[in-house]
Amino acid sequence: MSQSPDESAHPHPLRHVAIIMDGNNRWATERGLSGTAGHEVGVERVRDILDACQRHNIEVITLFAFSSENWKRPELEVRALMSLLGSYLRKEVPQLVERRISLKFIGRRDHFSDKLKALIVDSEAATAGGQHTLVLAVDYGGRWEITEAARNLARQVQIGRLRPEEITEQLMQQQMCLKDLPPPDLCIRTAGEQRISNFLLWHMAYTEFYFADCYWPDFDGAAFDLAIDNYCQRQRRFGMRAKQLEERSRRA
Repeated sequence: MSQSPDESAHPHPLRHVAIIMDGNNRWATERGLSGTAGHEVGVERVRDILDACQRHNIEVITLFAFSSENWKRPELEVRALMSLLGSYLRKEVPQLVERRISLKFIGRRDHFSDKLKALIVDSEAATAGGQHTLVLAVDYGGRWEITEAARNLARQVQIGRLRPEEITEQLMQQQMCLKDLPPPDLCIRTAGEQRISNFLLWHMAYTEFYFADCYWPDFDGAAFDLAIDNYCQRQRRFGMRAKQLEERSRRA
């Protein structure tokens, strides 16, 4: 897998990319197509992004596939999205196994049909142990995740297993959906929107952001490469001064 010189020399390796896949409906509307058609083409783009991630040796890709707020959309669209998710799993899981990509779902599952819940569990089990990880955030919301984490810790305090003063950021992290994965280094959002829409609120404290003007169905491997090139031009200071980072780099 080839890397550009700037990328390979970057002091903060790109391990995890999160993507807010936006613009499927607008892409379809501008072409006189149904919204479902836009989502179908959007699914095809996932293959391109997985290829690009493997080229750049990125360990984790997290895709915001369906937010907890998306249930407010028209019922026909929601049903189509759930059907599309099921079709994707049945079709793509064998390919993920072959490419050694583990599949992980984050978000609530109680709103899904029993059939879809079983398919999700089976897909995660079938792909376990891969070298790379594809995370699908489905019926996910960042506030929901933080609330659930707080509830879990509150229950431990209630039964006497934990004292409030013992709660740390590290302990909170262990309650999160991505507790065993590195935090996102880069978050990409398509369709020109510049907000995070309740996505990975806890995890993106120091994430770099890249906003692409094109709709998700047009965001191919080449567009992904541009985002990575942009990331590699940045200096991630994590609260330190640039001079401190330069000194650390020289010592390394």
